[in-house]
Amino acid sequence: VQLQASGGGLVQAGGSLRLSCTASERTFSTYAMGWFRQVPGKEREFVARITRNSGNTYYSDSVTGRFTISRDNADNTVYLQMNSLKLDDTANYYCAADVHPWNDRRRLVEYEYWGQGTQVTVSS
Repeated sequence: VQLQASGGGLVQAGGSLRLSCTASERTFSTYAMGWFRQVPGKEREFVARITRNSGNTYYSDSVTGRFTISRDNADNTVYLQMNSLKLDDTANYYCAADVHPWNDRRRLVEYEYWGQGTQVTVSS
């Protein structure tokens, strides 16, 4: 499956952005979906995950209470609503699909398919 992420951009600290990630196949509804982020020189890190039926969501400590992951299986799309953005949120954001649709899984190797990334830059 191919994943296309979009919605990144430049935003001031305290502002909001919504990222989208659209899958190319209807099998999207059978996957758990995740968002990760990476800054140059650092490892890619987990941000959020949603199970296949939206029954459970999981977040890293750094974004809990500010970010919300959601999905629309009819449109093959997963979203990441980012509020109260901070300078430290600046990164390239990637969506990913996990064929194991349940539970809390946060390791990169657990995700089989990856999008190309969309850059989020938070300015002061």
